[in-house]
Order: sequence, then C-alpha cells, then structure tokens
Amino acid sequence: MKTLMLGNEAVARGLYEAGCCFVSSYPGTPSTEITECAAKYEEIYAEWAPNEKVALEVAFGASLAGRRSFCAMKHVGLNVAADPLFTISYTGVNAGLVIGVADDAGMHSSQNEQDSRHYARAAKLPMLEPSDSAEALAFAKLACELSERFDTAVLLKMCTRVSHSQSVVETGERVVPERKKYEKNPGKYIMMPANAKKRHPVVEERTRALKAWAETAEINRVEPGQDSSMGIVTSSTSYQYVKEALGDTYPVLKLGMIWPLPDQKIRDFAASVERLVVVEELDGFIEAHCRNLGLAVSGKEMFSDIGELGQNLVREKLGSPAKTGPELEETIPGRPPVMCAGCPHRSIFHVLKKMKLTVLGDIGCYTLGAVPPLGAIDTTICMGASVSGLHGFVKAGEEENAEKTVAVIGDSTFIHSGVTGLINIACNESDATVVILDNSITGMTGHQQNPTTGYNLKGDPCTKIDLETLCRAVGIRRVRVVDPYDMEACETALKEELAVKEPSVIISRRPCALLKYVKHPGPICADPEKCKGCKACMSIGCPAISMADGKVKIDATLCVGCGVCRQLCRFDAL
Repeated sequence: MKTLMLGNEAVARGLYEAGCCFVSSYPGTPSTEITECAAKYEEIYAEWAPNEKVALEVAFGASLAGRRSFCAMKHVGLNVAADPLFTISYTGVNAGLVIGVADDAGMHSSQNEQDSRHYARAAKLPMLEPSDSAEALAFAKLACELSERFDTAVLLKMCTRVSHSQSVVETGERVVPERKKYEKNPGKYIMMPANAKKRHPVVEERTRALKAWAETAEINRVEPGQDSSMGIVTSSTSYQYVKEALGDTYPVLKLGMIWPLPDQKIRDFAASVERLVVVEELDGFIEAHCRNLGLAVSGKEMFSDIGELGQNLVREKLGSPAKTGPELEETIPGRPPVMCAGCPHRSIFHVLKKMKLTVLGDIGCYTLGAVPPLGAIDTTICMGASVSGLHGFVKAGEEENAEKTVAVIGDSTFIHSGVTGLINIACNESDATVVILDNSITGMTGHQQNPTTGYNLKGDPCTKIDLETLCRAVGIRRVRVVDPYDMEACETALKEELAVKEPSVIISRRPCALLKYVKHPGPICADPEKCKGCKACMSIGCPAISMADGKVKIDATLCVGCGVCRQLCRFDAL
C-alpha cells in the first residue's frame, strides 16, 4: 500500500517490517517521532530511557538477547551515547542493532550544529543516510540486515528536513527473523585490554568488507545526466535540492551509505566528468574524502559549512538561474520563541532576574528564560551542565558566588544527567543551590513521559521517581518545594537557601500549562480604567499580555489565568 509518511514515521515502519522487537530511546528533536511511532506497533516493545547512553546500552542488551533492536537520539545525544558506541563497534552484535541519529542543520532546536558523520568514521561503524521517506523505510530494513550480515551496529542518519517532511512510501509486511540464541563468548563481548586488542583487527577487516559491499550496493547509484561537464556527488536532503534545482542536467553520484565510502565508485564517477562537485550540508565530509583519494574537487568554496542548503542556493552556485518567489512589500518581523502563556517557569525566572542572580541554565523549555524580557540565564551548555557548572563556579568564587548564583534544570534533564552533578555537589560540599523546574513532563520535545511522571511511553502506570527523596538520598539535607505561581514564596525560598552554608535544592513544581489534564481557572480580565500604563505586567513576557492605546490588553484565547501578572500590578488593573 502506498501512503504519505513523515521520514521519522517511515523509519519506524521500516523497523516494524524488519522484525525489530525492541526500541529504547531518549526524546530529542528531530528524532523523537521515530520512537513514538514505533510504540504504536503492539509487536514492538518501546521505552524512553533516562538518557541516550542508557538507551544504547539497553538496545545492545536486547540485541545480545537475540532480538533486533533500535535506539534513537538527536545529534547531541550521540555525544552522550559515545562511550558505549565506540566499544560496541569492537564487540559487534548478536541480533541486528540500529542506531538512529538525527542532525539539525540550521539549529532549529539545538545548541550546536555538529555533523554526526564524523562519528561513523571515528567509531568505524557503517552509516546509512536516506534522502526521503521511502528510503527511510528501506534503509531501516537494510540496516537491520547489514547489522547481522557484518556483525556490527549500524548508524542510520536522519536530518531535520528528511525527518519532518512527508513523501510517498510503499509499505510491506512484517517479517520477524528467528530469534538468535545468545552464546557466551568472552573474547567477543568482554572488552578488557587483552580481548579488545584481538577485536580491533576484526573491526578493520569488517570496514574493508563493508567498503567492498558499498562499491556495488544499489543505495550508492550513478544517475546519468545530459551534460558531463560537471558531475555532482551528494547525499541526504542535499540530493533533493540538487534534483529539484538541476533535474537531470548533470550526472549525479547519489550516496546512500555515507561510511565507509565506495572509493573506486567515486574515482570512476570522477573520471567520467570534467569537473567534480560535492554538494553536502555542514562539514566537507565527502569532499575531504575525495581529496584524500587524490581527486580535484569543488564544494565548500561554494557551499557553506554553516546552516542548511536549499534549491535556490544550488541553482545559483552551479550556474543555473535561481528561482525566487515574489518579494514581499513589507518585512515580516521576527518571532522569537517564548514560553507559553501560563508556563510555570516564567515566574521563577522573573524572580531570579529581580534578585539579580547569576543563573546557570540547562537544556529544555526553560532555556527560553534567556530570552528578553526575562533574560535571566547566563549559560547553557548541555544536558546537566548547569548543576556541574554551578559547583565549579561556587567553589572557585567561594562565598561571593555561592550567595548569588543558582542552577536551573528541568525534571527530565535532572534525571538525564543532573543527578551525578548533584552527587558531586553533595560529596565535595559546595554551598550550591539547585532549582529543579518540575513541570511533570518532558516539555520541549512534545510531552514525553520521564521517570518522574509515573507513566511509561505507552501511557501505562509505572514506578515514579520521587525527586525530594532522590535529592536527600544523594546527600542533600535541605530540599524544599515551591509553587512557581507564588512569586513571593519563590523569592523567600531562594533568599533562605542562598544564605545557608550547605548544598540545597528548591523544587519549583507546577505541571506544564499545555498538559491536557491540567485545569485552568480561565482568562484574567483587564480593567483599562485602573491601568496606568506602567507595563510592569509586560516584564514577564507573557504572550497573552499586550498594550493597546497605552492600556494593558489580555488575549483571552491564550490566557490560562495563572495569576502571575496580577502579582506585578500595583493598581489592581488585572
């Protein structure tokens, strides 16, 4: 049956058809929907793990037990999973193991713009790179087969445009291979130095075998063109830009396996054209490989290694008139992301700013606390870095920093990698105050469950991690809970905890305003007669509040009635 599917949805379908039985992932845009879609198949066990490292280790365990398995993450998540990734390359697998990683060129929802292809080369693992939904489905199935054929984990690299665009796929039936029996093999699976030394040559021989396979693989194909004055090597979404911009004008070498690359196929293609050009997003990965082969090649002098490419850019750089849409008469103002109306994080950031505190931030919805008019965050690095960084900042600055510095971290991010930082604070005894912003869900990536919510990926009740008990268990004696809608209570808690000479945790607890089960009192009414136009209510940056003719105006379609703005108005106008 033919149907439209998102790229991520198609990956999940491919896993289903390949007989994958086990999925463990951590949500991260643009990869999240793969796991959510896989969970809809009753035949696939799917879960959210606390972080990507755990997810990969869990998926490896399922592979070891003889079931085809998968884990997904975004590009920065692969950094977290790198530790098991490199060693799993040495051990190989039992049943098929596929690792999905989604890059985010353009940084639509990410803190950096790294290129995951380097991981494939560094870890010496094969990587497939689909360019549309049909290939996403087919490559997911192929990845399972290659994993078992070559005894290796296989990386399946997606990107924002392929993950979140729709194209036609043709679905097939699910075929579940016979479960592979686990057999003890210490030399293969116990990576102590003596065994690891013997496994490294196996990895190198496997790479040579994969390279030979890549030479004749159908996923690496040459598409003929009318003009051989130029030949284009490309892959992924860049291939779509090339075909839309240039059609069949020039020959194209379309690479579906991005590592290891087919050296002879590239050489033969280069020999068939007068000029060789590589079109790829981010780093010059293919281009550098071509240069290492001794080929004259163009690429990054035309196409930047920053941000996304596009059809018009390809047309312009490769000598074809660029097609542009009609120009607008007016410039559209920018619309920076803001916290939702009623977001429980907004008020705590207003208090932090009011107190002129240094705030070490983390990854999640609350990162938007850095955006004006709140502007309350000083740093954002990676998952968990706020807690660890706070310890160093306080230790280095002693009492001066301890009395005016906090870390903020969400409940899901705290479980992901904040706990270890808090353990470090406890055992090394810094007077650090950590604020856990508990909105009862993993918010930024679309309301996924986490270990603190009490529900699993399927929505079934499960063990709920108690944050207060967890913080006390790791050695924090001062743990208190506040309602972020009560700004006076939040300020009092912060002043008291910053004043003590020991570690402390403040849990700011209020469910995400967008959760379906959260009931709101309804919109607040504005009284223009009482409003003095002081704009104090505007200081929280709520999208439901605006000014019209010098008076406050409340958008009743957005306002949930949280009451935070009321606490700012001295004239009872709200």
